[in-house]
Amino acid sequence: VQLQAFGGGLVQAGGYLRLSCTTSGRTFRDFHVGWFRQAPEKEREFVAAVARSAYGRSTQYADSVKGRFSISRDNAKNTVYLQMNSLKPEDTAVYYCAVTQIVWAYVHDTQYYTNWGQGTQVTVSS
Repeated sequence: VQLQAFGGGLVQAGGYLRLSCTTSGRTFRDFHVGWFRQAPEKEREFVAAVARSAYGRSTQYADSVKGRFSISRDNAKNTVYLQMNSLKPEDTAVYYCAVTQIVWAYVHDTQYYTNWGQGTQVTVSS
């Protein structure tokens, strides 16, 4: 599963962006899909995840983005979206998507993900 993230850009604080994660080749229908981000000199951190269809497309969010970000998937288009509203300067990072088949309780853990896509830069100015 080859992933590609896009949709990043420069936005003012309070603004919004929608990121997309797409695949080429095999569908990711059978995978949980997660979004992560990495700011300069910081470790990669969990942002959000959406479960595969068999799990009813459940979602999880990091506390820092709850109420502002929304993750969704469109299996027919092999695409997962991350809608980011009320952006803050501290959301500035490179955003990555990846897949996993780990049990749902561990989807926030970076180590269980593979097929990291090329990230997309999000910059929020104050």
